[in-house]
Amino acid sequence: MLDKRARTGSSDRRQSVSRSDEPGASETHSRTVQLSGLVVWFLIGLVIPWVIYIGSLRLSVYRIVLVATIIPCFIRLARREVGRIRLPDIAIILYSLWGTICLVVAHGLAAGMQSAGILFVETTGAYLLGRCYIRSAEDFEKLVALLFKIVVVLLPFALVETATGQKPVTMLFGIFLPTIEINPMEPRWGLTRVQGPYEHPILFGVCCGSILALTHMVLGYRQALVRRWSKSVIVAGTAFLALSSGPLTALVGQCLLLCWNRILIGIEARWKILWGIVILINIAIYLYSGESIARFFISHAPLFDAWSAYYRLLIWNYGTETVLNHPIFGIGYHEYERPSWMPPSVDMFWLNHAIMFGFPGALLIGLTFVSSAALIGMKSGPDNRVDEFRTGYLLSMAGFFMVGWTVHFWNGTYSFFIFLLASGLWLAEVPDKPNSRKETGPATRRRTAMPNSLGDGEASSRTIRRVSQQGGHCR
Repeated sequence: MLDKRARTGSSDRRQSVSRSDEPGASETHSRTVQLSGLVVWFLIGLVIPWVIYIGSLRLSVYRIVLVATIIPCFIRLARREVGRIRLPDIAIILYSLWGTICLVVAHGLAAGMQSAGILFVETTGAYLLGRCYIRSAEDFEKLVALLFKIVVVLLPFALVETATGQKPVTMLFGIFLPTIEINPMEPRWGLTRVQGPYEHPILFGVCCGSILALTHMVLGYRQALVRRWSKSVIVAGTAFLALSSGPLTALVGQCLLLCWNRILIGIEARWKILWGIVILINIAIYLYSGESIARFFISHAPLFDAWSAYYRLLIWNYGTETVLNHPIFGIGYHEYERPSWMPPSVDMFWLNHAIMFGFPGALLIGLTFVSSAALIGMKSGPDNRVDEFRTGYLLSMAGFFMVGWTVHFWNGTYSFFIFLLASGLWLAEVPDKPNSRKETGPATRRRTAMPNSLGDGEASSRTIRRVSQQGGHCR
C-alpha cells in the first residue's frame, strides 16, 4: 500500500512538471495551488515578536506551529509520502540526536533534555515542515511570494524605525502580549539600525536579504525587466536598513552571482568556471597572506568599523581553541573560553555548532547543508522554469553560507534557515531534462516521419499499419 502511494505521488509530480511545460500552464496552475496553512502560520509567526511562557518553557508563535507539526511530518517522511529518504534527512535527524546527547553531557539530564527539546523542534521540526509541505514548483513559487509580501509589509515599519529610532513593530504587538526585548544599538551613518520583529538588527538583515535571489529568479521569472528588478530592489533596500555588514556582504554576494548568471547565461559550464576562479582566489589569498579564505573573509567582510573585523578574528581564534579542547561533545550552551572582557556571543554560525556539539555536530549540520545543495546543484530541471527556481534556491543558500561566517542564526532566524534549506528538496524529485542525443535515434526518426496532424484516430491507425507493412520505413 505504501509503495502504491509513493508511485502515485511520483506519477502526480511527473504529470505536474509536464503540465508546467505547456504555454500558460504554469501561471494558471500556480493560481489554483494554495500554500499550506501550516506554512503560512509558521512564516507569519516568525515576524510576530510575542514571547509566551508556560512555566520555564519559552514559546513563540512559530515554535507552537513546529510543535504541532513535527510528529505528523515525521510520520509522512517515514512512510515515504514525500519521496525517498535522502542524505540530508538522515543528517539533520542525526544532528538533533547528537545535540541532545551533548546537551545532556554538558548540563545534566533534566536541563539537557529541556534544551534538547527546543533544539529538536527548531531544527528537525522546521526541516520537516519545509520538506513535507513544499513539494512542487507551484508550492515553491507561493512560498517565495509570501516571503516577499512579508518584506513589503515590514518595509514601512522599518523606515519609521530607522528615521525615528522608535520600535513600531514591538510596540504594536506589545499591546497584547509580552514581546522580545528591544536591543538598543548605536546609530550608523546617522540612522537607527532596524531591529523589526527580530532579536537583533543582524537577524532582520539576514531574513530579509536571504530572499533576494529567490525574489529575482522565482517571482521575476518571465516578468518584465523593470518589474523584476523593482521587486529585487525592495528586498535589498529593506535588508540594507539593518545597516549590518554581514547581511550586506551576503546581499552583495547574491547580486554578483545573479550578474554572473545573467552575463554568462549562454555558457552551460559557467558555474564550473566560477568554482575554478574561487579555487584560484583561495590559493592566491593563501600564498599572499598565509590565511585561509575563511579567515580572510571573516577579517575583511565587515564594512562599518575595524573593531568588527578584529573582534571576529578573536572569536575565530578562541572559538577554534575551545573546539580543540572539547572536540567530541563540545560545551553545550556554556560560554566558550575567551578573555573576560569579550562578550559571550559567537557571531559565527558555522563555528558555533562545533563549539556547542564538537566536531560531530559541525560535520552533521555541514553535511545537511552541503548534501542539500549538491542534490539540487547536480540536477537538471525538465524546463527553464524549474532551472530558474533551482538557481534562485542555490544562490539564496550561497548567501546564507557567506553570512554564516560573520553572523550567528538563533531562534526564529535559525528555524527559517533550516526550513528554507529543506523547502528546495522537491527539486531533487523532478525528472531530469531529456537527453537531446536520445531524441535522434532510429526510432525517433521513424516517429517524426509519420504524420502527426491526422484528422481522426482511424486515419492514424491506417497510417501506422501501412508504415508497419512497409518494414517500418516511410517511402
